[in-house]
Amino acid sequence: MDTYRATAEAAWRWVLDQVRHDGEIVWIPPSPGEEFDAEKRDGTYAGVGGLAQVLAEIRLSREWTAEEHRLADTIAAQVRAGVETVTDYTFFSGLAGAIGVLTALGVPGSEAAVARLLSLSTPDGWALERYGPPRYLEGARNHDLTLGSAGVLLAAVWAARHGVHGAEELGEVAASVVLAEREEVPSGLNWRSVPARFCVEQLEMPNFSHGLSGIATALALAGAQFARPDLVQAAAAGAAHLVALADTGDGGFRVQCVFPFGGDVEQFMYGWCHGPTGTSLLWPALRHAGVAEVAGEDVLEWHRRCLHSVRVSGLPERKYPGFWDNDGRCCGTAGVGDVLLDSGQHTDFALHLADVVVDRAIPDGDGVCWRFIEHRNSDPLLPPDIGWMQGAAGIAGFLFHASRVAAGDTRSVPRMDTWWVR
Repeated sequence: MDTYRATAEAAWRWVLDQVRHDGEIVWIPPSPGEEFDAEKRDGTYAGVGGLAQVLAEIRLSREWTAEEHRLADTIAAQVRAGVETVTDYTFFSGLAGAIGVLTALGVPGSEAAVARLLSLSTPDGWALERYGPPRYLEGARNHDLTLGSAGVLLAAVWAARHGVHGAEELGEVAASVVLAEREEVPSGLNWRSVPARFCVEQLEMPNFSHGLSGIATALALAGAQFARPDLVQAAAAGAAHLVALADTGDGGFRVQCVFPFGGDVEQFMYGWCHGPTGTSLLWPALRHAGVAEVAGEDVLEWHRRCLHSVRVSGLPERKYPGFWDNDGRCCGTAGVGDVLLDSGQHTDFALHLADVVVDRAIPDGDGVCWRFIEHRNSDPLLPPDIGWMQGAAGIAGFLFHASRVAAGDTRSVPRMDTWWVR
């Protein structure tokens, strides 16, 4: 067995050893020994929903074991049952994510999630308790891809591609909400994760996870799926504004993490969430929607530039405290590597990242895990995370993928947040 596959299996074994069963309930803690978080139990980010994504990756590598079949069945039943009462609508922890989980497992239930999203919709979006004082005014709404209306729109597209009843209606509702929040700016259109009228502090994070890049991506894909050229045009106008915000001086493309910049954060990040790795996903989405150029440049050239910025950034070397202290999918090495493998570009670099991840694996019991660094802590080594976006599950998924690519199998698991890349 190759090193990538062996490490992936060891990491997955470690994850399976952390799975807990309370009667018919299955859950994972954020890290070993930590308390159960009911709000995140079924989610993709740090809950058992993320394990469904690993199972989808494993399915392309080998047959599931009996233990994995039981786990898949339990997760599917639990997520389906929760759809009827959950009010969280988000991509990471709620109903939008549930559609991604159920489709990853190849089981029914997405229709109920679509219906529930429609029933919870309001004229200005979906309500979530976390958006309120002191950071936001009462009644605030979020419209980004991971926590807001753009994530619902992306889920509607994904559901429609799977023939789910009600998906087009959901897409219409979500698209109308997102379009209504556009801001006209001299260079095109802009969207904030939370509209300015609800914000106490006027901050923007324009990259994929929480801002303009992800919102424009969802609009482009929805425009193509639902034959809505107005959505495609809006997405292209958003992309034009993103170009105006970007640093393109070295032949690359990177947009700073926060506007206005300040505080104890990196000006430029490079991961899936706040860097050119995630932002690179916008350009093939526009190509998929029939957009050839933005700001006088081919969309695939902007895509190439994003990946160039990642390649020359210095990652995965930890160049100084605070730079590249994470090997997960959201903010770290596994996320960068998997997007590169999906794109079919810089495969040599993606496999180098896989080598680094293997080298950083920490043996623990019958498996391996990873510990990230928070350099501002007195004890900088963080506990090992378990889940999909920031833990061993997501890293295992990347290594299963790397193992296949290294063996000449270039298939990627189609996921709600990346299926259009090739």
